[in-house]
Amino acid sequence: MEFPNLGEHCSEKTCKQLDFLPLKCDACEEVFCKDHIAYNRHKCSSVYKKDVQVPICPLCHAPIPVRKGETPDAVVSAHMDRDCKPDSAQQKQKIFTNKCFNPGCKKREMMKLVCDQCHQNFCLKHRHPLDHACPGQSHAISKAGYAALMRSLKSQTMTLNYQLLQNRSQAKC
Repeated sequence: MEFPNLGEHCSEKTCKQLDFLPLKCDACEEVFCKDHIAYNRHKCSSVYKKDVQVPICPLCHAPIPVRKGETPDAVVSAHMDRDCKPDSAQQKQKIFTNKCFNPGCKKREMMKLVCDQCHQNFCLKHRHPLDHACPGQSHAISKAGYAALMRSLKSQTMTLNYQLLQNRSQAKC
């Protein structure tokens, strides 16, 4: 059994394909197949109704209205020449503003890393009290710092023990 009223032909002049699931363009209201439904594929004459872009001024960050037929670049350029008022408060601020207080270090961090003891700001490398020779009340050691201190003490005692054993063996001879 045939269905003579089922489906529609694509409105694109070069296609005219019979489509059983036709799609209607929301700008020009014509019917198209899946291959020609995009605005640029069927050269839609009413695309300006749907494809609206509002450029933003790079200096004052204000939206610039563009009328039909005007090029956005020309409108933004005219705005920058006549109406643009760059606001210094809205200008791009530097991200890395927190300078390290360790002498000789010129690094800057995005976030503040304040020492609990001396209350000064440091970079990631000098954030621990032992790393920046903190003049605070006491030298609190982090777990990593404590482990490093223990390793160094252990290696020092092992070298001392080794030297003592060598001295004793030489003394016996």
